[in-house]
Amino acid sequence: MAKALVRLQRFLRRTPVIFAFLLVAYLMAGSLLLLQRSGFSIPLGPRTAPDGQAAPPSGPAPLEDPADPDPDNGQRKSRAPASVQVWEEPVANRKYGPRWLISGHPEIGHLRRRWFNSFVKEQEPRLRLEIGTVKKTIRSKATHIGCFRDESKEKALKGMVFYDFRKMTVSQCQDSCAERSYLYAGLEYGAECYCGNRVTSGNARQEDCNMECKGEKHTVCGGVNRLSVYRVEDLRPSNKRYRNVLYRGCFKVPQNLTVAFPVHLSQPNLTVVKCTEFCTKKEFPLIVIRRTECYCGFATSRFTLHDAVDDILCGRPSTEATTGLVEDESYCVIYQTLVQDNRCTDRKFLPTKTKALTALSSFPGAGNTWARHLIEHSTGYYTGSYYFDGTLYNKGFKGEKDYWRSGRTICIKTHESGKREIETFDAAILLIRNPYKALMAEFNRKRAGHLGYASERHWKSKEWPEFVATYGSWWASHTLDWLSYCRRVLVVHYEELRRDLLPQLKRVVAFLNLTVDEDRLLCVETQKDGSFKRSGLRQKDFDPFTPEMKGAIDGYIGVVDRALKSKNLSGLPEEYVLG
Repeated sequence: MAKALVRLQRFLRRTPVIFAFLLVAYLMAGSLLLLQRSGFSIPLGPRTAPDGQAAPPSGPAPLEDPADPDPDNGQRKSRAPASVQVWEEPVANRKYGPRWLISGHPEIGHLRRRWFNSFVKEQEPRLRLEIGTVKKTIRSKATHIGCFRDESKEKALKGMVFYDFRKMTVSQCQDSCAERSYLYAGLEYGAECYCGNRVTSGNARQEDCNMECKGEKHTVCGGVNRLSVYRVEDLRPSNKRYRNVLYRGCFKVPQNLTVAFPVHLSQPNLTVVKCTEFCTKKEFPLIVIRRTECYCGFATSRFTLHDAVDDILCGRPSTEATTGLVEDESYCVIYQTLVQDNRCTDRKFLPTKTKALTALSSFPGAGNTWARHLIEHSTGYYTGSYYFDGTLYNKGFKGEKDYWRSGRTICIKTHESGKREIETFDAAILLIRNPYKALMAEFNRKRAGHLGYASERHWKSKEWPEFVATYGSWWASHTLDWLSYCRRVLVVHYEELRRDLLPQLKRVVAFLNLTVDEDRLLCVETQKDGSFKRSGLRQKDFDPFTPEMKGAIDGYIGVVDRALKSKNLSGLPEEYVLG
């Protein structure tokens, strides 16, 4: 027992020495590691200079700040060897900051400041920014005019809306609004861009706009229900600014023209450009021209734009000609400006969760994304997805990230087939498209994304026949499975949706057990294309389908047509068979 006590006493006497030794070793190792991570390499002494060069001065080299981009800012620069990475800090800056940040040794002082700055950055919230710092970093061509409220019932800017939840920047929003002739651009939630010609809400505190742009660090893109608003400079010549309008046709003047289009202007030498400029500044998407009279408004139940007449009755003036060419006052010409009709842009999740799940089912390439755009803007509710596509989410499909069984979306996109997957849904909107068009669209998407086109090399390679052989039968089995296993199905043909949009949208809305105002559906009709429509400029000049491919696909078309008719549904359109 005595021996054990003696050994314990000896150990306790040596413990302070061992502890002190370990503490010193720990501090030295930490200091070396900190120096290494900071990128310091301290020269041990002067080196011999090559012939013809001056030897570097002896003594410790001053430290150089790598953040200083100006090599000739008037401060003395180090002449350390090229292999040595050093920093130099202006002496004038060393006197600022707490005393413990200041050190007579430049390396230690620099290390302290670097550690302190990194510590502060880690502690502050990621989305909170200093407004003064942000103003210095913005290099866009717009003028910041302030932070404004943007409540759901009081929108600050009522024009076009864009989304990019990954790459939104101030300049991107500004350019998008300028291209569409808007005067103001506003950013919200770090990723949403709003355009308009008037700011219709009140100012908010500048501190409320504190969210970082998704695509540009250290710049502000609004906040929660707050818009960072910029005045957009005119990036194009004034005589070209309002030329990009869409001719909608010649129409018979309605009985109450001023009721359907309440804002109007009359000028002796009125042109399409002048009328477009007038209506664009008033934020109306449609312009109506009757002789020397210009009217602005929306498509409504009073005037639906469905009853166009022969253009000869109006003479259809050019954009530069005077409108006197419309000689008969009972007729008028209508153009559509780039102003977005905002009566159908508001969307949200369902206020109460639903237990009944409705699928928006289609074969890939059948226009599911376009149908989602139409349904969201018609109903005002987000659509969900069985999958997750970051590209779609970044363009405004917020339901893309929502769990597909959450019950917060009006319907759920899916390409699945098979009894088990289908029976998880209570109902389905089954979107069917011509398999020839659908196969080409899906091949384009797989090779070039949502908006691109496959190259000619891809079409002529082995992968195209293999793709048709695999996906062609899937087109048929997908439709047959949903007709067999889903309890309640609404069949919508893509071609009929494009050809006769309004009646088809009414069918879809009724199937979803919703009631929607007709003016909202007319709003959807005026901007039906959405953000994922491929341009028709790159149509293939050859037929990629071989006779063998056509024979197999026509067989699938016949099987699906018979299955539809056996369910007392209308068969496939005759245009599906190419012959």
